Amino acid sequence: MKFIYVFILSLLPFAAHAVDVERVVSPGGIEAWLVQDHANPLVSMRFSFGGGSELDPQGKEGLAHLASTTMDEGAGNLDSQTFQGSLTDQSITVRFSAGRDHFSAQFRTLKSHEDKAFELLRLALNEPRFDAEPVDRLKSQIEAGLKSDEENPNTLAIRALFKGFFPNHAYARRAKGTLASVRAITRQDLVNFVKMRLALKTLKIGVVGDVTPKRLGELLDRTFGALPLNPGPSEVPDVTVNAQGRTIVIEKDLVQSSILFGHGGPKRNDPDFYAALVMNHILGGGSFTSRLYSEVREKRGLAYSVGTNLYPFEKTGMIIGRAGTENSRVQETLDIIRAEWKRLAEGDLNQQELDDAKTYITGSFPLRFTSTSAIAGVLVAMQENDLGIDYLDKRNGYISSVTLKDVRRVAAKYLKADHLNVVVVGKPKGIVSSP
Repeated sequence: MKFIYVFILSLLPFAAHAVDVERVVSPGGIEAWLVQDHANPLVSMRFSFGGGSELDPQGKEGLAHLASTTMDEGAGNLDSQTFQGSLTDQSITVRFSAGRDHFSAQFRTLKSHEDKAFELLRLALNEPRFDAEPVDRLKSQIEAGLKSDEENPNTLAIRALFKGFFPNHAYARRAKGTLASVRAITRQDLVNFVKMRLALKTLKIGVVGDVTPKRLGELLDRTFGALPLNPGPSEVPDVTVNAQGRTIVIEKDLVQSSILFGHGGPKRNDPDFYAALVMNHILGGGSFTSRLYSEVREKRGLAYSVGTNLYPFEKTGMIIGRAGTENSRVQETLDIIRAEWKRLAEGDLNQQELDDAKTYITGSFPLRFTSTSAIAGVLVAMQENDLGIDYLDKRNGYISSVTLKDVRRVAAKYLKADHLNVVVVGKPKGIVSSP
């Protein structure tokens, strides 16, 4: 308990002051961004490779996800039980995950186990076994989750929304696959995934902890040096969100309906992104201070939850909102949401709202730096989005420079109430699917 308390205290300087980010290039040419922290004997690392579930082959949807769950289930001459036992016995974290655009990993070790930990990570990256027993076991777990998803209102809603948004694009595919596609994935598919997708050219690394640049360079070469330089061919085109105001009702015998709504939005590299971030906070991203929360829940009690977020994918951008309410109040809730969408799009915004939003967004930013792993994740995201190594020093300035004119212009550009695609899961009264 004392160790945990001291560790948390040691993170407070990260939250209070600018983080000093160093660019480290190994003797072998592998780059990582490093924040040194010698207060505790820990090393945390996050890293990602370009390409996520959107690159899964047709009929093998869920390949990236299955690979992420099985790469640490035995590697080299260590079977699943031995590999996992080594991680547990020495408190080492090695965890992979597959997103839409990236294949990522989280790694953490005590300084005293550094050599062993990085060797286990090297094996998982370069020599995963994909033995039948763990693969079959994890396939069964995934299949059970897929069956459970068929009764999950939120999962059904996002699936339907993305199917409408991207009718002919890989983003519409199910990241975890289907029962048929998961069963179709072979050991050779998993082996090919590692060979084709884990490559140095798309590798982004963030490290935080008790390690020097020289030592980190040695560990990077040892861990990642044998990976191929270039990934296999991958062509996923940019895509425009197909949102034309369609409504989809998925009938489920529920007392309350889950509502998902959205349309296109800015990508992360859009010059208007920061103005859009402020705009979204005012509209629905500001939790208890947003307009949707005030108008839908606080004033009228129409919904038990409501909010919006920007979703900047690599190939497109979206603005997506959620709400949940009684079946009898779905239409009324949607009417208010569309009205607030339109009001902001028409420029109804005052300086106090803008100032409050900017103050919150800049003031809450340090809350992302509450662990070494979280900081490492921010370093990776900075690289994935080409934000520059000095982004942490500049970020709040980008927000502070947003003006009323900027937000009004961006709101008029992006907020299209009549284009909102809506998915309702439940038994909403008076609402039917569009033709």
